[in-house]
Amino acid sequence: MPELPEVEVVRAGLAPAVTGARINAVDVLDERALTRHPLGAADFVGRLEGREVRAAARRGKFLWLPLAGGDEALVAHLGMSGQMLLRESDAVRERHERIRLHIEHPQHGRLAVAFADQRTFGSLAVDALLTTPDAAPGGFGADLLLVPSQVAHIARDALDPTFDERAFIAAVRRRSSAIKRILLDQTLISGIGNIYADEALWAARIHPETHGAALSVHAVRRLLGEVRHVLEKALAEGGTSFDAQYVNVNGQAGYFAHSLNAYGRGGEPCPRCGGELRREAFMNRSSHYCPRCQRRRGAR
Repeated sequence: MPELPEVEVVRAGLAPAVTGARINAVDVLDERALTRHPLGAADFVGRLEGREVRAAARRGKFLWLPLAGGDEALVAHLGMSGQMLLRESDAVRERHERIRLHIEHPQHGRLAVAFADQRTFGSLAVDALLTTPDAAPGGFGADLLLVPSQVAHIARDALDPTFDERAFIAAVRRRSSAIKRILLDQTLISGIGNIYADEALWAARIHPETHGAALSVHAVRRLLGEVRHVLEKALAEGGTSFDAQYVNVNGQAGYFAHSLNAYGRGGEPCPRCGGELRREAFMNRSSHYCPRCQRRRGAR
């Protein structure tokens, strides 16, 4: 599933082309892409056609395009394999294309934004914008103090300037669940999925099953620092691509997979200590860690 770096790469690629653009027409090719828009295709099209896009914003793994002329936004969740692709206005359909927006930008002219999704777990929706309770911008990329209702329950991410580090540290140390489970809780800290949780925990030398309550303030702060470092490095390298399912708006893959130290490397030597990296089942997925330099600690 695309995580913060992948979604941010898509947002940054869309922003210059869609900000200030007018949505001239919308083609709904597969209504399975509207599972988050319960009023159906006709309502979805009617709410978008003729509207101007004000910006491209992101919080965690959610992306949205605030619309002029009302408190609404086009919200995108990429699911497992969703792609937002910029194409020429008359470009042929993408394989697995579900929705196409025909837009016109004052500088860039007519373009198409294609939402393609092989596994159909992603979705688009037009959603109401709500005022942020902390009087801060709703997401990265826009200065509007608004956030879509479908995203309001999602916590800010570790790269957000308004992320409350002290509150996060306190919340972690109150919990008796595994620290990896805590990192994956999008209502506590957003944007982190399996890949970047494993990488940050490896970098911080923390076992994924260590209880949050067993970690000191210093350890949680060190982990946050590694989370930020991993996310920033992945952003610089265009995200992580293991197959053709994640690509940027131009259809290009990221190359952070070449920089992974733990994720996907079960059975290989640890780059730090040389011990054998382990892969274990975790929440219907896998954890990758080094049992030699990521020692498990019990609850305090």
